[in-house]
Amino acid sequence: MTIAITGGTGFVGQAVLDEAARRGRAVRALTRREQKPREGVTWVRGDLAATDALQQLCDGSAAVLHIAGVVNAPDEASFHEGNVVGTQNVVEAARQTGTKRVIHVSSLAAREPSLSQYGHSKRLAEEVVQVSGLDWTIVRPPAIFGPRDTEMFELFRAAKWRFVPMPPPGRMSVIHVADLARLLLDLTQADAPDRIFEPDDGRPGGWSHTDFAKSVGAALGKAVYAPAMPAGLLSAAAKLDRALRGAKAKLTPDRARYMAHPDWVSDPDKHVPAELWQPQISTRDGLARTAAWYLEQEWL
Repeated sequence: MTIAITGGTGFVGQAVLDEAARRGRAVRALTRREQKPREGVTWVRGDLAATDALQQLCDGSAAVLHIAGVVNAPDEASFHEGNVVGTQNVVEAARQTGTKRVIHVSSLAAREPSLSQYGHSKRLAEEVVQVSGLDWTIVRPPAIFGPRDTEMFELFRAAKWRFVPMPPPGRMSVIHVADLARLLLDLTQADAPDRIFEPDDGRPGGWSHTDFAKSVGAALGKAVYAPAMPAGLLSAAAKLDRALRGAKAKLTPDRARYMAHPDWVSDPDKHVPAELWQPQISTRDGLARTAAWYLEQEWL
């Protein structure tokens, strides 16, 4: 049962490929550039705009796992092209090749589409999947962390210096990338169509921003100061990051808007049924493993 995967070279996608290898699952993965051979993986050259490559990707696959997307873009049109049009192309390729099942990786940001261009594009992409005529499952991960991540890494780098500025007071859910990878692969075989799931680490009510920042510090053996930044200051910091790092900025104005939202806790009514999947990695343990990986790779 071959699985088609978009985004296989990214942070989440690499974790999925690792888990697929552990399970002996055959994978066909989309890539924009040449990749080293990997046992069990057939690389398909192309991107989300390449119709022929997407059909080759999906042809004969039991399911398509659509992970690829745009999380940082300079304007609304770029978000729309990467997240909405890209999803339309994947869905159409699945229909054309007879692939009946799609697992779509969305984001909790899709719950609040008015807050950001990113969240709006992810909500529209969900709607594309929902009207596709395919068996679908949508997964809205919360903040994802783990080895190889370059986004949450910013918190670890700040924690090294014991100063971790956080968004305005609020709460958030998180999930380790390995737990998310297990869920995504489980869903390629599970009978759970036409559902939206919001998985997390199993911590009821999520984490306060301050508690999570302190846990990141503890993973590095540091006691950190984690002040809450007012929304206005967060917005100003985003503009400064854009000015200094340009397209490589991590804190963009668009991201600052949804970071200032006080509730990014996974909805208990959308939790994955326990008989289907449960998280296995506690967040504190996962943060410690992640910190160790960053140190081993000399990122910190």
